[in-house]
This record gives sequence, structure tokens and C-alpha cells, in this order.
Amino acid sequence: MSSFRFIHLVQFVVLMALQILLMRNLVLFDTGFCFVYIGFILFLPIDIDKVLLLVLAFITGITIDLFYDTAGVHAAATVLVGYLRPFMLKLLTPRDGYETSDNASLTSMGWRWFLTYGIVLLLVHHFTLFFLELNGFKLIGFTLAKIIASTFFTGAVLVIFQMLFFARRVRGFR
Repeated sequence: MSSFRFIHLVQFVVLMALQILLMRNLVLFDTGFCFVYIGFILFLPIDIDKVLLLVLAFITGITIDLFYDTAGVHAAATVLVGYLRPFMLKLLTPRDGYETSDNASLTSMGWRWFLTYGIVLLLVHHFTLFFLELNGFKLIGFTLAKIIASTFFTGAVLVIFQMLFFARRVRGFR
């Protein structure tokens, strides 16, 4: 097993354990929920095969559904993020293009790029998740507040996670 695959396997296990054991019970003011497991999909390499990405997204989401007893809503939201991720990456392609070894991470792509990429995909994930959970558009004001608070809470935790555990690299200076 190559070190690349091992690193992503460890990342999957760590993010799943964090989500299931810690983040499940961490809620800010009954509004902000933290879903760090989505970081696994966000941090995958840029050039990953699209079918593999969707399979990994489904496995990630269904794993959370098994522990949260949520009948597929996490899987649906995560697969949607996996589906939209290549389009978002194409939209945010730098002028020089991506390098084949690039990961979608703060340390390799920079703050502005990562925050744009992360916030948009987190908003899509949380919007899908909360409205599927509600099974409609009732309580839209409270649900929108949950989406916004959860997006920024999850985004902040993922940025902290990256700053603590990812190697320090600046794009162009490897």
C-alpha cells in the first residue's frame, strides 16, 4: 500500500472517529453543528477519479448514517458534494493550472482559494442535509440559521484541522 493511500485511510479513520465520538455531541447554541467528516471528501487529491470520488463520498456518508441512524441523508448530501467537487475545482482552476500532486488543501492552494472552495461546498452539503432532514421547507428561517452557523463552525474546525495536521507547503515553493 503506498503512503498516499495510507495517509488517506488514516485521515478517513481520524475524521470518522472525531465525528462519531466527539462532534456528534458538540453543538453551538442549538444551531451550529460540526460535520468534520465532509473534510475527507474536500481534502482528497484534485486529480482523483470521479467514480472513485463518488464511491468514497457514498462510503463516507453511509458510515455516518449508520452511527447517526439517519436513513441516508448524510450519504445523499456527501455524494452531492462529491459530484459537485470537480465542477468547483474546474471553476477555481488557477491560471497555471493544478499540479498532478496537489491536494485540495489550505497549505497547498492558499487561503483565498481554499475558503472559496470549502465554504461553497460546505454550504451545499449543509443545505442538502438540513432540508432532507426536515423533509421539506418548513421552519425555513431556523433552518437557514442552522445552515449558516453549521457551515462556518465546520469550516473553522476544518481549517484548524488542516493547520494542525497538514504539512506546511506554499504553492510554488515545494
